[in-house]
Amino acid sequence: MAETKRDYYEVLGVDKNADEATLKKAYRVLAKKYHPDANPGDKEAEAKFKEASEAYAVLSDPDKRAKYDQFGHAAFEAGGGGTGGFDFTNMDFSDIFGDFGDIFGSFFGGGRRYSSGGGNGPMKGANIRTSVRLTFMEAVFGCKKEIELNVKEECKSCKGSGAKAGTSPETCSTCGGKGQVVRSRNSAFGLMRSVEVCPDCRGTGKIIRDKCPDCRGTGYMSIKKRYSVDFPAGIDNGQAVSLAELGDPGTNGGPRGDVRVEAIVDRHPVFQRDGFDIYSIVPISYAVAALGGSVLVDTVDGKVIYDVKAGTQTDMRVRLKGKGVPSWRNKNQRGDHYITLVVETPEKLSSEAKELLKKFDQLTGDSLHAAEKVSGGETKEKPGKKKKLF
Repeated sequence: MAETKRDYYEVLGVDKNADEATLKKAYRVLAKKYHPDANPGDKEAEAKFKEASEAYAVLSDPDKRAKYDQFGHAAFEAGGGGTGGFDFTNMDFSDIFGDFGDIFGSFFGGGRRYSSGGGNGPMKGANIRTSVRLTFMEAVFGCKKEIELNVKEECKSCKGSGAKAGTSPETCSTCGGKGQVVRSRNSAFGLMRSVEVCPDCRGTGKIIRDKCPDCRGTGYMSIKKRYSVDFPAGIDNGQAVSLAELGDPGTNGGPRGDVRVEAIVDRHPVFQRDGFDIYSIVPISYAVAALGGSVLVDTVDGKVIYDVKAGTQTDMRVRLKGKGVPSWRNKNQRGDHYITLVVETPEKLSSEAKELLKKFDQLTGDSLHAAEKVSGGETKEKPGKKKKLF
């Protein structure tokens, strides 16, 4: 019994009113997933790729789509072509794949993206990445740092050509100076074409017969350069500042790359940061917690006075509005500083202080003897020890 073919719209996962862009997007996803070069030896993936390619070939052609919508698969049976009713030999896959250079370029071109305009055009130079350590306060308020990097500069001997003095690079005969070559091959799906980096000139379009002895044919020399980097107020750990076009030189007239300087921010002994907000713990005495009073609070702006309300409980959190980190997006905005008030218990008391505290306790509920009144004559445990329950 012959296998029933699936509906082409179902194969691509689109509805019957799908436009050209939707069809192309759906096919792109399936082609990337099931392409034979991405699934070597997988017959099931190969079959699904073939099925999706057939569906796209029909639905992307207005005439074929109209026939399919009217007659279904019968429109391409007996006389309509091979392979179950569709002729792959007349299908130009290169046109389809040309729209998906970023996908099929990675399969056929060794992972290098390419464009239809050729691979020998201007290209931006490589970015240089480095990092600088900042203190907590430097990150909060911004600072300026000096960095030293090894940067490529044009070789003075060959003026960037890479060729020995008195000679010049030759046009690559393999790619004709384009930097790319087109490979064609026959497959079960028809003629497959791919664009690859030229193996002889490695994409430059030029061949250097006699290399410059100073730069060894690269056209560049590595030199040390110093740059001044302005870190904005509010920069956080892991964020980077970009120095535009100060990186390595481009090729074929392309711009230089960038220098990316990452900030590594040290921890602070008192403050903790979360975004633009700062958190810290402020100890207060029992007297201040009970009666209220003023305490000095450390902030990134210096010490400020905070009035503690009477009856404050330990671990109470309060906000100091606008005392946090400045926003690097808007220097007029700042986060907040949240302080957690922690009541400190005195470890050493004078005899007089102990007597006064006992008297205070008697006046406020006699908590020192509350347990004895409830338990009666039960055995007392030594301080710091608990009774064993089992």
